[in-house]
Amino acid sequence: MKKKVVVGMSGGVDSSVAALLLKEQGYEVVGVTMQIWQDEEQSLTEESGCCSLTAVEDARRVAQILSIPYYVMNFKDVFKSRVMDYFVEEYLAGRTPNPCIACNRHVKWEAMLRRSMEIGADFIATGHYARVALLANGRYAIRSSVTADKDQTYALYNLTQFQLEHTLMPVGEYRKEEIRAIAVKNNLPIAHKPDSQDICFVPDGDYAGFLERQAPGRVPGAGNFVSEDGTVLGRHKGITHYTIGQRKGLGLSFGYPVFVSQIRPDTNEVVLGASQDVFQRELTCAQVNFMGMESLPVSRRVWAKIRYAHRGEWCSIEQKKDGGILCRFEKPVRAVTPGQAVVFYDGEYVLGGGVID
Repeated sequence: MKKKVVVGMSGGVDSSVAALLLKEQGYEVVGVTMQIWQDEEQSLTEESGCCSLTAVEDARRVAQILSIPYYVMNFKDVFKSRVMDYFVEEYLAGRTPNPCIACNRHVKWEAMLRRSMEIGADFIATGHYARVALLANGRYAIRSSVTADKDQTYALYNLTQFQLEHTLMPVGEYRKEEIRAIAVKNNLPIAHKPDSQDICFVPDGDYAGFLERQAPGRVPGAGNFVSEDGTVLGRHKGITHYTIGQRKGLGLSFGYPVFVSQIRPDTNEVVLGASQDVFQRELTCAQVNFMGMESLPVSRRVWAKIRYAHRGEWCSIEQKKDGGILCRFEKPVRAVTPGQAVVFYDGEYVLGGGVID
């Protein structure tokens, strides 16, 4: 009996080819696009991201070509509460959130997997450049894709063992150019469609404007730029306009480069410093998710990434009494940013990660 897999189809080339590959492997494939947008008028445009009506049209066309059933599943409520509201609250607290990680855990996997199993699916699948591996210790882990430049393991560290057990990621075995070539060979109309780059619910990149619309009257206004010791250096537009390590767009001129080294929401201050002030050797993280390892009984040396585009650095990690993890890096790392994730690796495999405090 063929296993049934629900493929999350975003209308892009990666998820489309994922559906094609799984069908060729003998699975009973069902295509699904998540309906998550809040403004139906905005969703009619090309710029509305991976879950717009344009994406639905593209995904439906691919499903017709592949001769697979296709549905649109409504996840607006869970996306609003778990992703958009989280995004707003983190920024208001002076942190820099990663909405894609939240969406992966709570929408693309938790909600979609539950709905898919209700209709008899054995697995869900996506077009992520990553792989799922069963380790010798009996645990499932995300494994790096074969192509480092497209690797998406960082954004998947927070998946649970149950979710991984019921996940397929066929695209992780291929390079991007190979995926496009497969799409061309099979006459898929999205073969040359560009990758989505922006946060889907802020397609214009205006985070501050989005926050004003979502939390009217709650967004902090102008305040002081200060040095580490509290000396006032100028005025800023509001803490939601800045992130750790930022240099451009400060509106100040000192004759030498300055960078955002800290955000202080309690006093509505943005701390500026020199380049060396945004490098650190230690961080702590909370909301820890263990993946390739079940726990952390003793200190361990691991490779860690502190943001999606970070190359990574060696560090030692140890568990704190409150359940969080203390990371000590062997070389200073730039722009440790509260709200972002730190993800731990053992070679190609994700051991786990947490949210930077």
